[in-house]
Amino acid sequence: MSIDTTPAADAARAGSTALLTDHYELTMLEAALRSGAAHRRSVFEVFARRLPNGRRYGVVAGTGRFLDALECFRFTPADLDRLRSRGIFDADTLEWLAAYRFSGDIWGYAEGDAYFPGSPLLVVESTFAEGVILETLALSILNHDSAIAAAASRMTAAADGRPCIEMGSRRTHEQAAVAAARAAYLAGFDATSNLEAGRSFGVPTAGTAAHAFTLLHDTEREAFQAQVDCLGSGTTLLVDTYDVPQAVELAVDVAGTELGAVRLDSGDLLQQAREVRDQLDALGATQTRIVVTSDLDEYAIAALQAGPVDSYGVGTSLVTGSGAPTAGLVYKLVARENGSGELIGVAKKSQDKLSVGGRKYALRRLGADDVADAELIGIGEPPEVGRVSAGVRTSARDLLVPLVRRGEVVWTGTLGDARARHAASMAELPVQAAQLSRGEPVISTIYQGRQD
Repeated sequence: MSIDTTPAADAARAGSTALLTDHYELTMLEAALRSGAAHRRSVFEVFARRLPNGRRYGVVAGTGRFLDALECFRFTPADLDRLRSRGIFDADTLEWLAAYRFSGDIWGYAEGDAYFPGSPLLVVESTFAEGVILETLALSILNHDSAIAAAASRMTAAADGRPCIEMGSRRTHEQAAVAAARAAYLAGFDATSNLEAGRSFGVPTAGTAAHAFTLLHDTEREAFQAQVDCLGSGTTLLVDTYDVPQAVELAVDVAGTELGAVRLDSGDLLQQAREVRDQLDALGATQTRIVVTSDLDEYAIAALQAGPVDSYGVGTSLVTGSGAPTAGLVYKLVARENGSGELIGVAKKSQDKLSVGGRKYALRRLGADDVADAELIGIGEPPEVGRVSAGVRTSARDLLVPLVRRGEVVWTGTLGDARARHAASMAELPVQAAQLSRGEPVISTIYQGRQD
């Protein structure tokens, strides 16, 4: 992801991200420095053991934000003074932290791509010391943003081309709201209500008025007239403060048949949308759109597809991941240098928390009509995937792209590129990916080659 040059992003980069981490990262660092193992070449990997809530795919999001944060991962004199004053870490550790600059390599799935259980979303190769202290930074960003993007992807799939607007800023932490707006846009939302997301990431912004605006005025007519006088007849008028049919008639009377849209925010939205559509058409406002809001999620959006709804405003469910507030990603050591200088695979054997050792490759195998049928993950050189096998055309797409080389960010993708990558990735998956019912991942993960 290219580095944002907006004022907000510049301000964020002026500060350090080094303390956005867990205490135990530095505890491990200190012990490894003392033992001499800190400088062993190591490979860390971000992956999900399973998808949440029986979902059929995940969506990679937050990579660009992680790369921005990585460039600010420096221990400032103030950071070091704080650590020193607590007397927790020794002088050698603090000296190492003072000089810290990540100098390794990072690969990952392109932001916006789909992923599945075991997919190596981020591969960090460096010394143990340089890589281990990035765990919390990487996971806190990727877990949040990927959860929001997955929810947004399900919602835009349910909307089937009808625009969706993110409007959940009032339902989450103020900075999480900005990140959520970015992740939602990546996964197909058309706009956000959050102005900071517009400034920091260029996400289109939209918004009109709340019920408070209507209640402020002595009559609903005065409220509508004030809004139309200010914003023009193409504005969206909120019509459910009092009586919906009366408000719709009044809205058309004030704005004319060129009224842009009406918004419904309560009640039986499907039935009301049908009634309002009939009323608007009867009044001659045949081009006036109907926008619905009110605690929507992907299931409500799917149900509303049966009605004359033109766009959806989604808040709480989106910014909380629609039941899956984290993507469940983990950051694990999968390979490290041995005494002979050889890189060997290492893996956890803990019950229910197994990992697969070794530096991975990742391919998405495509069958007939370029539809994905498997995630191929293995150690060593990627296999040759022929164009024709048993009479069926097959190919494969390499999923890992270079993000950081020798400590320098080399990924130049934009948020627009991530949005396009998501659309292409969704088009590549089997049609079952759009199903909202609980189920298994839409394609299988197949491990190949040596596994440690």
